[in-house]
Amino acid sequence: MSSHREAPEISKDPVADSTDVYAFVSPDQPDTVTLISNYIPLEGPDGGPNFYAFGDDVLYAINVDNNGDGKPEIVFQFRFQTTYRDPDSFLYNVGPIESLTSSNWNRVQTYSVTRVDLPSGQATVLGTDLPCPPCNIGPLSTPNYASLAQAAVQQLGSGVTVFAGQRAEGFYVDLGAIFDLGDLRPFENLHNMFGLTNTGLSSPAPGVNATDMVNVHTIAIQLPISQVTASGTVPSDPTSPSSVIGVWASAYRQKVRIYEPTPGTVNGTGPWVQVSRLGNPLFNEVLVPITKKDYWNSQQPVDDAQFAQYVANPQLAQLLPVLYPGVFPNLQAFNQSGKARDDLVAILLTGIPNGVVKGFQNSGGSVQADMLRLNLAIPPASSPSNLGLIGGDPAGFPNGRRVFDDVATIELRAVAGATIPLVDPSYTPDKAAGEISMGLTSGPTDLSAMGTENYLSSFPYLGVPHSGFDVPASSSC
Repeated sequence: MSSHREAPEISKDPVADSTDVYAFVSPDQPDTVTLISNYIPLEGPDGGPNFYAFGDDVLYAINVDNNGDGKPEIVFQFRFQTTYRDPDSFLYNVGPIESLTSSNWNRVQTYSVTRVDLPSGQATVLGTDLPCPPCNIGPLSTPNYASLAQAAVQQLGSGVTVFAGQRAEGFYVDLGAIFDLGDLRPFENLHNMFGLTNTGLSSPAPGVNATDMVNVHTIAIQLPISQVTASGTVPSDPTSPSSVIGVWASAYRQKVRIYEPTPGTVNGTGPWVQVSRLGNPLFNEVLVPITKKDYWNSQQPVDDAQFAQYVANPQLAQLLPVLYPGVFPNLQAFNQSGKARDDLVAILLTGIPNGVVKGFQNSGGSVQADMLRLNLAIPPASSPSNLGLIGGDPAGFPNGRRVFDDVATIELRAVAGATIPLVDPSYTPDKAAGEISMGLTSGPTDLSAMGTENYLSSFPYLGVPHSGFDVPASSSC
């Protein structure tokens, strides 16, 4: 979760594993849109001596659909290159790294950014030889890390800003509990599957943030809204389908890998093959069957109708009344009726059309495709809610996704039936459906996960990565 180690094969390939995607109108520059994709799940900050980096042999992409057809009209491609300043040293650095050009930094990574406009295929190189910051090792190796990393924020002209490098993990979730047979700690005392006894789950408990004190590798781009719309203008009518874009990330590897006679040398050849993708959080993780997860990663959003059955009848929704007897009676009755979950299909596959939520829509058309759908005509909220739309804040998930949105809680509430009234006004959600929580925030106005300070007020918005020197022994991965 959100898409960490979500499929059997991609879990073996972390540098190509997209963990989270964010798309939002920039709160501090509302004439721009920010697109973020994260890779390398659950990075232990103290993971030396070979600290984490992007894959030189991976093609990373952030895709934008601006006409609702489930296909990309704009693709931002990122390629990385690693060089060694001292190939005879075993060390990542031989002294303090106080600038991005420091001779003490041995393993240096740079990247290029290319915009591809489709269907013409016209490619425009936006920047080359752009610096990634080093990983945050500790006070001796990377002093003044915040300033060091900020120097890697690059202005490319025409209002485009980019960053690629290590950041603090922004997604918060109680992984240890939710994958223990669906335990939800805030009311785990009601969990009674299999009639287990002596489990220690006799009273409610606060959530535990499994992603506290871990890092990710972030690719972020901020650009004028007019550069991603089909009309080339800034939309002002939130009711218009042309105000909506779809966003997802993907990663590709070449079809053939050749292990050269020189030890440790591996080269790729042949066409690029998609090995990872991500739009809505938790889609592949929670909805797609385990035997189809890697196949899902290979497919394009335009073909997602083949997975719609798993959205319309999610296994988790069937399990909740079993896991928590008597807690979800209305959901249980709905399940037994055999009705499809048209609310989830709209939220995750088509966007919410006009007339369902007063003053809101994020549907660009009828094509079923897993994408973050962002209505660019809806301005940033002056008083945001981490519950997004269900918290009365139309600027948040599922209208795109901001870094602080509590997407695990939002989607669990939706699966539990909280959003069924969107398509069936006669349905009354169970009380518990509106109370489900990861227990990791103090409430909807808490814009950081409990016990963390992972967010910034400006680009790249995800916080300074945790230092390997400071990570507690109990949190080391």
